[in-house]
Amino acid sequence: MAGHSQFKNIMHRKGAQDARRARQFAKLIREITVSARSGLPDPASNPRLRSAVLAARKENMPKDTVDRAIKKAAGGSAGEDYLEVRYEGYGPHGVAVIVEALTDNRNRTASDVRAAFNKHGGALGETNAVSFMFDRLAVIRYPAAVASADDMLEAGIEAGAENVESTAEMHEITGMPDSLLGMQEALEARFGQAELAKLDWRPRTTIPVDEDAATSVLKLLDVLDESDDVQNVYANFDLPESLMQKLSA
Repeated sequence: MAGHSQFKNIMHRKGAQDARRARQFAKLIREITVSARSGLPDPASNPRLRSAVLAARKENMPKDTVDRAIKKAAGGSAGEDYLEVRYEGYGPHGVAVIVEALTDNRNRTASDVRAAFNKHGGALGETNAVSFMFDRLAVIRYPAAVASADDMLEAGIEAGAENVESTAEMHEITGMPDSLLGMQEALEARFGQAELAKLDWRPRTTIPVDEDAATSVLKLLDVLDESDDVQNVYANFDLPESLMQKLSA
């Protein structure tokens, strides 16, 4: 019986992983679609699309799937006109939350996001309710092996970056949102394709949370992330690495 139970648990976990992977692919395809329609349907000439394709590759999306999504977007297929929408509110324990979505039905998405906040101890606010607590940044990352810290710092400054941080694992270059395109092109000309290039929200200050608070906040973030319409979720809580590992286990 124990063996049967273990098998069922494994199958349940695999099912959950497959569902999460399918949701992630759907989100990536939406971003590819919007990116391809916002500029040329060629990653070499469209930095946003290039970033979307890079994100898809990191998730091991098959090249054929990526190519079909770009081709379909370029063909202007009806029924897939996505709007970029941002929602802001407070989660449990006063944690500020920003939700970015791509949706073809704004009313449905707003209702789903509001329901998630209400059900999990939060409250959806008005536009700009919490974004003043965050900085909007252009973020580019490279593996540490592509360059020394000094070389990356020099290249980042020349590309217009505001800050460059290097660790044993990676280099992270940040700048103003409107500098993303210029930084990306300058750095790629020198170091090749980046590991990540995107606009990000970074909290100016964070709220420390204990285990109970963290459990509540992470539940809300998980529910929001499960929505097909939600692309990214950001929050300003501070969770110690040891507690994160415990909750992940």
